[in-house]
Amino acid sequence: MSVESLRAKKNKQARGLEPAELVLKNCHLVDVFCGELKEADVAICGDTIVGIGDYSGVEEFDCRGGIVCPGFIEGHIHIESSMLSPKQFVDTVLPHGTTTVICDPHEIANVAGITGVRYLLEESEGLSCSIFAMAPSCVPATHLETSGADLLSQDLVELMQLPQALGLAEMMNFPGVLLQDKEVVAKLVAAGKLGVPIDGHAPGLSGKDLQAYIGNGVMSDHECSTAAEALEKLSSGMYIFIREGSTAKNLTALLPAVTEKNSHRCLLVTDDCHCDELLKEGHLDRILRKAVRLGLDPITAIRMVTINVASFFGLRDRGGIAPGFRADLVLFDDLQDIRVRTVYSGGQQIGVRPGETELVSADLLERYPRVFDSVNVKTEGLSFEIPANGKTARIIRVKKDELITDSVECDVKIIDGMAVADKDRDIAKLAVIERHHCTGNRGIGFVQGLGLKKGALASTVGHDSHNITVVGANDYDMHLVVKTIIAQGGGLAVVCDGEVKARLVLDVAGLMSSAAPRVLAANFSKLLEAALELGVTVDDPFMLMSFMALPVIPHLKMTDLGLVDVDSFCLTDQWL
Repeated sequence: MSVESLRAKKNKQARGLEPAELVLKNCHLVDVFCGELKEADVAICGDTIVGIGDYSGVEEFDCRGGIVCPGFIEGHIHIESSMLSPKQFVDTVLPHGTTTVICDPHEIANVAGITGVRYLLEESEGLSCSIFAMAPSCVPATHLETSGADLLSQDLVELMQLPQALGLAEMMNFPGVLLQDKEVVAKLVAAGKLGVPIDGHAPGLSGKDLQAYIGNGVMSDHECSTAAEALEKLSSGMYIFIREGSTAKNLTALLPAVTEKNSHRCLLVTDDCHCDELLKEGHLDRILRKAVRLGLDPITAIRMVTINVASFFGLRDRGGIAPGFRADLVLFDDLQDIRVRTVYSGGQQIGVRPGETELVSADLLERYPRVFDSVNVKTEGLSFEIPANGKTARIIRVKKDELITDSVECDVKIIDGMAVADKDRDIAKLAVIERHHCTGNRGIGFVQGLGLKKGALASTVGHDSHNITVVGANDYDMHLVVKTIIAQGGGLAVVCDGEVKARLVLDVAGLMSSAAPRVLAANFSKLLEAALELGVTVDDPFMLMSFMALPVIPHLKMTDLGLVDVDSFCLTDQWL
């Protein structure tokens, strides 16, 4: 059918001159434009809403008095952190009402550059959930680590002009913005010329430095940890993305900052969310339920995952229920406890259970070798010994449900001139090993707060450069766990007393799995159980480990180049 014929058809159905193709009857609509519920039918032609009111249809669906709202829109997520490929991710979140996702693919970009981003977008084409991307602004995130690729300003211009691209992803290098680093500024200028949104990432930034950061074109932030921080950024013109992911959970702390007057500038996002949590608890519907339990008005909460997101990113065809909008709709029964009953994506009804997708096609394997062969490590001479060059050392102290790590100074345990792990004081060894270019780079030190008593854990997921992160109570198990994930081509593993207790293969860039979601989740649960047997006390040690190597979140981190003082934005000595 020609565009003109389709337009005429939609016009007739909107005017009631002929029955609509599909009408949702007997429902209460969430009007995100006026912030109220109203009784009306929803008339749909193809993938588009043609009218709301009193309509008849060729096909009619009785909602039985249920509530219909726009499909949920995820405003900021790294799909790679779910450990699911795009197809499996969609199979998992779509039944929970998520019909549009804006992702930041900087995880796979840090491994495979533009090639990795193109792979992710290609595998996302034609899915029932629309996948859009922001061009990764910080690949590598800083000069303090070794990444698998470098994306310069000209690369980002190329990415931002792709049909699925919406703007410039989180500018994590806020020191580079403030110090007017030439390449950082070039990226911001390029996005400004294209007139696209620029996401921010500025934990704790305040005062005049915040004003300068925003003045460089940055429009949002998802790193607030206090209501006061959120309010300062809101009043300075930023949109605030309230994050409730698998590790960083800021909803409880930030919700007091949301008011009737400023809620239109607030979004609910996940940022990073593991597969098992998506399957067990849900996606944005999970956050909506918690927000309502904490006292947020349900319609306000729904706006924060629909029209607010669409408005920020310039998605004019979705986010509301109105003529001309895409027919992405969610049906549920109770505003106080949002449990998805039915989902429509582009006018097509979606099943309520996650499906099982096919493995990666042979064609993709052939055309994207860098994505599927991503672990290149020099193991000869690899050592986890730490010569004691003093008595007192700087160590990383992790916090439950926080990405921010403290820098603490304490005396370490020394045996035969070597600093070792100390289970009695909850101090384990932490190492980051470069895995992209076979450089042999290795940073090593100590971490406190995991509860690890024995064995070792390792992962090729290490934000943002995704080198190998390993924590352990002894060197032998640290060696074995690293060799295990190298042999399997990437992923996670748990080792104790020379035995592999559990492992998970991540064959896509060492970040994602081609396995079905439920298989992946089951294997991940076994990993968590194995970690628990080693004494680990945090809920998800692998997610927490993945951020120990991220030198853009305060205060002390570890990369393959060594210990990083994030506050001073430089490498620092371990020994005092």
